[in-house]
Amino acid sequence: MKRLLRFSRAFLGCAIFSALIIVCGIVGMFLRGINLGIDFLPGLIEEVRIAPAAVEITYSGAATVSIDAKNNALDVVVSGSGADNETVTLTYGQHPTVAKMAEALNGIAGISAKVRANGDADSYGIFVNNAVTARLSADEPYLLYVPDTASKITVDNVRTVLEGQNVSLKELGDDSNRSFQIRAKISDDSVTNQTLQRNILNALQQAFGENNVAIVKTDFVASSFSSRLAGMSVLLALCTVLLIWLYATIRFHWDFALGAIVALVHDCLIMFTFIVWFQIEFSPTTLAAVLTIFGYSINATVVILDRVRENMKIVKTRDFRDILDRSLSDTLSRSIITTVTTLFASVSLLVFTTGSIHDFAVVLTIGLITGCYSSLFISSGFISFMRRHWEPGENGDRVRPKASTTRPLVMPSD
Repeated sequence: MKRLLRFSRAFLGCAIFSALIIVCGIVGMFLRGINLGIDFLPGLIEEVRIAPAAVEITYSGAATVSIDAKNNALDVVVSGSGADNETVTLTYGQHPTVAKMAEALNGIAGISAKVRANGDADSYGIFVNNAVTARLSADEPYLLYVPDTASKITVDNVRTVLEGQNVSLKELGDDSNRSFQIRAKISDDSVTNQTLQRNILNALQQAFGENNVAIVKTDFVASSFSSRLAGMSVLLALCTVLLIWLYATIRFHWDFALGAIVALVHDCLIMFTFIVWFQIEFSPTTLAAVLTIFGYSINATVVILDRVRENMKIVKTRDFRDILDRSLSDTLSRSIITTVTTLFASVSLLVFTTGSIHDFAVVLTIGLITGCYSSLFISSGFISFMRRHWEPGENGDRVRPKASTTRPLVMPSD
């Protein structure tokens, strides 16, 4: 026979404790606010590559000449008065090295191409700085870049350079094709996207050299898009809760389903309390952690509710709290083992990762603990409260419970 633990004695105290934490979270919302990520705020997303310029190109003719770098070739577009409008395509297959490509460019009238570094590098790796105009001139050299496989620059180096710029970073590619994704948010209304982009570029050029930084791609996030994304995220969470409530209502009693939803809302509010006070960046990764906890918490709650439903058929008592105590005692070991084993993974991520994955691990760890706690005490406590004031009557309708003498709990043998 299993030992019966009186969980019901802690229901009120746990409810008060949780309420205090949630109140702290609400106060924190007004005092500190939520540290929203770039996806929920206006700003920019840039992909930056750091490598020495391989070829320097100038043009001294009267025509208008520009260069378009494609995946398999360089297109040299010649147009304007006094010139034959044409596009010269220099494929990487026909000009396999940077030196060969520079030689082909020198064969076009008016163009002067000078190899600055890595002349033997594979031409397939050529990329350009999309932040500057592709039109050639005699005054400002146009630069072609190739990846620097010997570079020791890491995402931590770039993060140190941009410290204080209010950005998040992610490394893309491998050693032969490394780039850095920079996400920057506008926290001051007086700062424009162009100013933000210029500040980031200046900081990188000062650290790594003026001609060693190339902006591969730039996307701007408008305020309307970020607001719409935030609204869709909230709607997604609400739809998730609604579908879980519908499932629990079909499978159990309505008060059981409501108790499960109360536990989910409780977990969400507790997580947001920690997010607010520790200023964890709220990003799509953080939202994924919150939704993950929704699934984990409802699974833990359903296991307990299923045991409650079984014990209602076999435990002979008029006091519903006895049934809850019996059910929670039966499932306690399962709840603890499941939570602890899952915490092994989340704590490992918490210790050994950085950036957005670290934030994901923080929220996930908090959610795992509060999910187990709410399944045992918050959901069960709410159901116990509802059963004391509104319990099933005949034909499935709900009536006020009548005063009755509690009969002793009969403990079935295991």
